Amino acid sequence: MYKSITILYIVCFGLYILFTRQPDFFDGEMVPANIHFSKDSSTGLPMPKAVFHAALSTYAIDARYVLRSWEEGEKLTVIYETDHPEKGAVYLFWGYWLSWGELMATVLIYLALFKIATAVTQNPTPEALLEQLTHKEKPKKKYKE
Repeated sequence: MYKSITILYIVCFGLYILFTRQPDFFDGEMVPANIHFSKDSSTGLPMPKAVFHAALSTYAIDARYVLRSWEEGEKLTVIYETDHPEKGAVYLFWGYWLSWGELMATVLIYLALFKIATAVTQNPTPEALLEQLTHKEKPKKKYKE
């Protein structure tokens, strides 16, 4: 039972990931980009930006993400929607497909639902056990009347 629930949850989470990415994976355009560091106006610290060209313009999007480090001039791929290229995203597995927030939320939801399911089915009442033991399935007719 646990395996089937886990497989079902993984399939649902996979479908959620596939159809909720922004910019959209199916409608988005992928272009090469380079990392360029520029100073942040509020902190004055260097911040990595992915610089790419689209529709005769140059765009720079934020490339910061947890556990990701860049070097100046590093090449990568950016995905963007043609209507809003300024809302592009760095196209990598860790950051585009999976993010910290979603990963932590799905683990917490899975554990909570698993605990609820085991708590509900764990200690059945004696009446329920007796009903399960004495239950006899009625013979089914081959054809409906």
